[in-house]
Amino acid sequence: MYILLNLFGLIVVFGIVYLLSPNKKGVKLRPLLSIVIVELLITWFMLGTEVGSWVINKIASFFTWLIACSSEGIAFVFPSAMANETLDFFFSALLPIIFIVTFFDILSYFGILTWLIDKIGWVISKVSGLPKLESFYSIQMMFLGNTEALAVIRNQLAVIKENRLLTIGIMSMSCISGSIIGAYLTMVPAAYVFSAIPLNCLNALLIVNILNPVSVPKEEDIIYEQPKSERKDFFSTISNSMMVGMNMVIVITAMLIGYVALTAAINGILGAIVDGLTIQTIFSYIFSPFALLLGLPMHDAMYVAQLMGTKLATNEFVAMLDLQTQLDSLAPHTVAVASTFLVSFANFSTIGMIYGTYNSILSEGKSAIIGKNVWKLLVSGIAVSLLSAMIVGLFIW
Repeated sequence: MYILLNLFGLIVVFGIVYLLSPNKKGVKLRPLLSIVIVELLITWFMLGTEVGSWVINKIASFFTWLIACSSEGIAFVFPSAMANETLDFFFSALLPIIFIVTFFDILSYFGILTWLIDKIGWVISKVSGLPKLESFYSIQMMFLGNTEALAVIRNQLAVIKENRLLTIGIMSMSCISGSIIGAYLTMVPAAYVFSAIPLNCLNALLIVNILNPVSVPKEEDIIYEQPKSERKDFFSTISNSMMVGMNMVIVITAMLIGYVALTAAINGILGAIVDGLTIQTIFSYIFSPFALLLGLPMHDAMYVAQLMGTKLATNEFVAMLDLQTQLDSLAPHTVAVASTFLVSFANFSTIGMIYGTYNSILSEGKSAIIGKNVWKLLVSGIAVSLLSAMIVGLFIW
């Protein structure tokens, strides 16, 4: 019964997004079917085969090694804190971001990460029949994050048409950043983190081509490459990367403190009005129909719906910290769909980040395309996370 609900959920999400599309005639079925087939094959490979499990373990081991290297630097500055048996979230998950950002920037500096993104983007473009820039960006934002990926293609954003600017903005809702993966691994199972990454990438392409289908002439289907003249020297690059990483730590810390405190304040006000009422309770009812469509029993659906609402209103870290405390008590299917849903930056604050980035690298007139289509960004972010969770859910029971 529950697997049928899970399958029906996929149809419902696709149906809702299609009904919301302002250009239904422009939706091309062949690329969408190709993407869905590739997603099912990837998910089966990663979660249903020994080789896939081995790949996930090796990637997880690599990020564990990165975190261990980060811990060496943290221990040098905070030896007493790192000597504790139980580390605070700030030391175990946030401070390692400084080194991981630097490591990924080193890979980019020597062209390794750039080459990888370009080749995978080319393959996705061939499989899906979608434009190279959008395919390239779907991969790029998975490793670099939305603001960094937008900065890399800023010259091309300045010359493409508004409909493609909107496409890039919509896709940006479903990104993560390679520097954050280590933090995710401290809270939720690695298998679902690494399954969610390619699924979010492909589902972002899928959803945007329903919500905002575009046709791109061959002469406009190109990828911008940064000139060597714009590159800084190696030591300036890594020094800047460390500062960027520290800034990310400060921003995430501030957001966590602020959002958790704000949630507590709102809950206090709601509780004074109606005894026991919290914002999590409200969200659990709003999102419960979608949680049920993940193939969950009612009790688990209400809890996952609460996590979904928490992620949207605050961020995925707050929701993951809650889920982390319940992992041992939840069914495997519930853990799988909840963990997968949470692996992305899709929330209200991300819309502000995308708009701010557009405003800083483009003219105010062009950035207005985001402000006029906020609902599309929200629908995309939620739909991509739901689809990724539903596809993973088909393989874990």
